[in-house]
Amino acid sequence: MVLPTALVTGGAARIGAKIAEAFAADGWHVVIHYRGSDDEAGALADRLPSAEIVHCDLADGDAAVAMVRQLADRLQDWRVLVNNASIFPYDSATDLDSEINKLAMQINAETPARMSQVFLAHARAKAGKRVIHITDQKLENPNPDFFSYTMSKHALAATIPMLAELREEGGAAGPEDHVYGLAPGAILASHDQSEEEIEISHRLNPLKRKTGPDEVAAAALMLAKGLLRSGETIFVDSGQHLLDQKRDVIWLARAMAAAK
Repeated sequence: MVLPTALVTGGAARIGAKIAEAFAADGWHVVIHYRGSDDEAGALADRLPSAEIVHCDLADGDAAVAMVRQLADRLQDWRVLVNNASIFPYDSATDLDSEINKLAMQINAETPARMSQVFLAHARAKAGKRVIHITDQKLENPNPDFFSYTMSKHALAATIPMLAELREEGGAAGPEDHVYGLAPGAILASHDQSEEEIEISHRLNPLKRKTGPDEVAAAALMLAKGLLRSGETIFVDSGQHLLDQKRDVIWLARAMAAAK
């Protein structure tokens, strides 16, 4: 029996691994993309019922496109591409770092957009294909921190409605294909956060609760079913995107912890 396949970029660790695990538990064959997490990717694939690993540096857009073409030629029922991999280096609205910006825009926006185009055009699927871009709640709640990262996520988000229109314009996407955004909030530890800072920052949302990576994974699995209109983005952040946070929660939590 041929299982439906999902490719998860950055699928060896953190939220990507949770997404891979969720698809595997639901009966999918999972392709785990990784760049530097060789051991983690292999160990995760060994734990899952049906999985394989694929290596590619998404800073090389041509290599990423070639990877997608090779998978499209080989996989018999490739239904989902989850563009989860991204980099999160720091620069600010007062000091854009050109090298950080170029790399963030490449890995977080340009390469996943190109991969999506090739996937929609060439993958074989027994049901409609799904592209799921992992974006960020910063789309609705921006602040001056992580400037290039935030720029890149806005750029990626802009491709969602454009790619969704392909099926209306006779493009590569078929009538059953859907393109979605999934925007998490503060989920896992970032940079040099202490345990106290993590506990505070992850509750800086209207529900004052920690959003789990399993919730993001469940949302990705739901989107894979194509129940929403193509072009939609859902937020999994306990309402964080509804706030007006003047700085990234890393620094908000650090200030709150220091004030105790």
